[in-house]
Amino acid sequence: MDGLFYIVSGPSGAGKSTLIKSALDKIIGFSFSVSYTTREKRPGEIDGKDYFFIDKNTFFKMKEDGEFLEWAEVHGNYYATSKKFIEEKLKESRGLVLDVDVQGALNIKKIYKNAIYIFILPPSNEDLEKRLRKRGTESQDSLEIRLKDAEWEISHMKDFDYVIVNQEVEESTNQLISVLVAEQLKRERFDDKTPFFFKKQL
Repeated sequence: MDGLFYIVSGPSGAGKSTLIKSALDKIIGFSFSVSYTTREKRPGEIDGKDYFFIDKNTFFKMKEDGEFLEWAEVHGNYYATSKKFIEEKLKESRGLVLDVDVQGALNIKKIYKNAIYIFILPPSNEDLEKRLRKRGTESQDSLEIRLKDAEWEISHMKDFDYVIVNQEVEESTNQLISVLVAEQLKRERFDDKTPFFFKKQL
């Protein structure tokens, strides 16, 4: 049986990447889905671990070849999720966690209706702006665009199964872990395993 597919999304600057890394460092059996992007690497990012960093020509060639599950243009950069990567990781993991923008999450929901959708919300607009400024990678124009886009993204919070307000990293990490693990323990996940458990006890 394939593992569960977790889609983690939220506005840029909400802290979803930090929470995912923190959560996956603490639990076993879960994999991180590495997306493709045409944007520049940020300090500390590793190609093949955080993203597959590619140029636009390569991106569009892969798109034309039908290699992407979904793709989106976000703030002038292109992002995409590999079909093959997702299929392979779902077969070998208890759970696969994807960090994706809201537009991408909504596109994936059209295909993977039974995936688990988790929205990471900043405590306030002011906190979101502070976090984006702290990155030091945004021009004033880019910052204003991201804050405006955040309004639209937050309006789609209703399309997600869970919402985590990222006030404090440790607490929010524990909340994310709780969701990841609780979904594994839902009764319906055991329907095809029940006869096996009874046989073991007899």
